[in-house]
Order: sequence, then C-alpha cells, then structure tokens
Amino acid sequence: MVERTSKFALKPNSEVRPTKDGMHPRNRFRTRYDFPQLLTGSPALAAYVKANAHGDDSIDYANPQAVKALNQALLKHAYGLQHWDIPPGYLCPPIPGRSDYIHYLADLISMKRGPSVRVLDVGTGANCIYPLIGTSEYGWSFVGAEMDDVALRWAKKLVTANPSVAGLIECRPQTSAMRCFQGIIQPGEHFDLTMCNPPFHASAAEAAAGTQRKLRNLGKKTSTLNFGGKAGELWCEGGELAFIRRMIEESTAFADRCGWFTTLVSKIEHLSRLEKMLHRVKATEVKIIDMAQGQKKSRILAWNFTSRLRSLAPATQSH
Repeated sequence: MVERTSKFALKPNSEVRPTKDGMHPRNRFRTRYDFPQLLTGSPALAAYVKANAHGDDSIDYANPQAVKALNQALLKHAYGLQHWDIPPGYLCPPIPGRSDYIHYLADLISMKRGPSVRVLDVGTGANCIYPLIGTSEYGWSFVGAEMDDVALRWAKKLVTANPSVAGLIECRPQTSAMRCFQGIIQPGEHFDLTMCNPPFHASAAEAAAGTQRKLRNLGKKTSTLNFGGKAGELWCEGGELAFIRRMIEESTAFADRCGWFTTLVSKIEHLSRLEKMLHRVKATEVKIIDMAQGQKKSRILAWNFTSRLRSLAPATQSH
C-alpha cells in the first residue's frame, strides 16, 4: 500500500514573523530570517546583507560566499554550532530544506528522541548537514557514509569542532559508488532510519544546465554555482532514478537491519517507476511525503519491510 502524506497546513499567527509556504511546522527556519538577530551572533554576515527590492533585509543568493555566511549564522543561532564550513567547490546546502527532511523523519518514528535512535545518512558530504541538524534537533546518533576522501575528512573535522554533537556522529568511508549500505552497515548493527539526498543529474552537462536555469530564475547572468557541488553530489551515472533503483534493490538485503529506508526524490516523474519497483521487491509500507519551500517542490520516498521481519521472528510459545 502506498500512503501519500501532504505537506502540513500552516496556521496563521499574528504574533510570529511571516512564514514560508509549505515548510514543516517544527522547522525553525519557516519564518523570515531575523537578520538583526543573526548579525548579533554572526557579525561577519553583515558584509552580505542589504535591502532587497521590497525593502527587506536579504542577501544575494547567487553569491556563494553570502550563502555560506548565512548558513553559518543560522546553524550558530539555531543550534549553537560554532564551527561550520565547506571546502571550495563542495555543496553548500540550503539549511531550511535540509531541516524539513529531518522533521519528516521524526514524524515517521513518532517523534522519538535521544541517542538510541540511530540514523544512517547515505552520502553525508563535506557539509555533514543532516547529522548536524538531526543530533541538534532530536539528539539522534548518526553514521554518515561518504566515498569522497576530501568530503569525509572535512565532515569528520566538523564533527570534532562541535563538541555538542561530537559523541553522536560517526563518519565512515564508502568504497563503492554502486553501494549504499554494503560496507557501511556492520554485522548485528541496526538503524531506525536511513536517509539520502541522491545526485539529481546524469552528467556534468545536465547539472550545469540546471544551474543556469536556477541563476536565470534569480535574475543572474553569472555561471558561478551559488551552492557548489562535485560529481557524486550533483550527478552520477544514470542520475537520480538509477541511484534510487540501486538503493531499493540493495535495501532488500538489509530488511532486518533498518526500520525505514528513505530518500529524497526531486523529479516527480520518477515516482511511478520507483513505486512499481518497491511493489516488486515486496516492501510492506510505502509513503510519499510532499515537501515544499516556496516554489521548490520535492518529496521523500519511504519504505519498510515489516511483514518480512514478522515472518523472520521466532514464534512465541504459549505457557
């Protein structure tokens, strides 16, 4: 059975700042940014803040340095994370959207908190953003898998630099671009959740074309990537569809090791084929969770194999 979960309705509240359409109600970033407050804790951000066409404080979102400075301020203000950075050219993620994914995962497991909840982030990246937010919001423990050596070293450095999360995040090397779980999940190890933000594109040229569309939408002519991104972060052979198909196929071998398998799906036209594959591999529950941040639409695909787990469980004896 496929269950589709709509985005949460937002309730108007005259006492809070205007909200961003479609974001999860627990998202700390669903209101407009309070730049004066952010600048109090992160004065370096001031170099990038200026009034937009509506007279509101904002930044130039086509400027990669401005986006990074905003991320640093948001993470420091919301979570007390004093040290966050990325190496040149690597993906600089939008914090509000990444936070939404974490909150929807919390809904999947009935808002369980604490380090006993174990989460595997497939392709954690140099920014290590999902583990940093997940540990800060819910106290979960994370394993971040990454095959890029530079990204892995950087993620480890971020964890070490932030003592509030250092004991909750472990970064592990993945040696195969064709594997998500094999080589990462150890014998006897169990995860409540897995998560992934897969490469969207099938080639560097396709990724570059996508970047140009985004820049045109921002009214910019520059070819600079405001969010960065390397091969493996933005593109892979076969693109998003091939990547998620491999993940689904591999998940069957780890059905008894994970509660919910999840991944972002950026292209809605991929959903029908992915749902058919999940039916073929006999997933017990399949959920599609819509997400939105303004005009940007995405969704989470989640599945589990609970019926298979019940069949594997030893029969209880009556007394």
